[in-house]
Amino acid sequence: MTSTTKSNGSGQGEAWVGVGGSRRARNVLATVVVWSAFGIALVPLISIIGTVFTKGISVVATSQWWSQNQRGMLADVAGGGAWHAVQGTLLQGAVTALIALPIGVLTAVYLVEYGRGPLARVISFTVDILTGVPSIVAALFIYSLWVGLFGFGRVGFAVVLALVLLMIPTVTRSTEEMLKLVPQELREASYALGVPTWVTVIRVVLRTAASGIITGALLGLARVMGETAPLLILGPYTKNFNLDLFDGNMATLPTMIAFDRQNIALEATAARLWAAALTLILLILLLNVIGRAIGRWGAVKR
Repeated sequence: MTSTTKSNGSGQGEAWVGVGGSRRARNVLATVVVWSAFGIALVPLISIIGTVFTKGISVVATSQWWSQNQRGMLADVAGGGAWHAVQGTLLQGAVTALIALPIGVLTAVYLVEYGRGPLARVISFTVDILTGVPSIVAALFIYSLWVGLFGFGRVGFAVVLALVLLMIPTVTRSTEEMLKLVPQELREASYALGVPTWVTVIRVVLRTAASGIITGALLGLARVMGETAPLLILGPYTKNFNLDLFDGNMATLPTMIAFDRQNIALEATAARLWAAALTLILLILLLNVIGRAIGRWGAVKR
């Protein structure tokens, strides 16, 4: 009896060892595959960033790049700056955020704190649809309304409206996820003290999830600042300074790149094109870094 028990115990131990070894082998294989895929994905990213940096840093590093525009600059003559395009990009991004952030945050608050019926399902479905809408479709929709129906011109504010359509779903979904991370115990404690729901949402829920909401907003802003289709369709490029969203053409970095691409064979124009691309990458990178820093500094778990 004793020998049989030992034999059975030994057999079970060998079986468990075999199962453990198989799992470890699959784990090692999966780790190798994941890291290999990550390395392959890094190759084009590093190549693109390296090419843009090496070809554009010499122009970006000059002071006139950040203080002048391209007015009067010929395609084959080096010089000028991109400050007019940087101003246009930042202005359109700021106005887009001012419109999209309240709508996105309030929509997320409704879906998480109040939405329990058919209206909430319709709103959630609409947000899902907007998430998958291509930027050119949003631009054509605004064009058909702003220019075709109302008869207004192609100006910077029309671009802002298209970017708002692209930013709202990003802000809504990121805010919604952050609100869901707020512990339910905090809400229940506030309700137990007799605090109304709307006060609880403002003073407890939103304040707890504020860092995550800001992070999502900055990431959404970084995404729309790099869009090109709405700018090409709704916002013609100009080499002059213009900060009026309702009158005249307005320069942005994407439209500056598209404009210079027509004369890329010329050395001076190619240098400005690469410099504009590098400037846009730096602006978007800065927004992403700020968003990550805010999210890490004030995470909900703290």
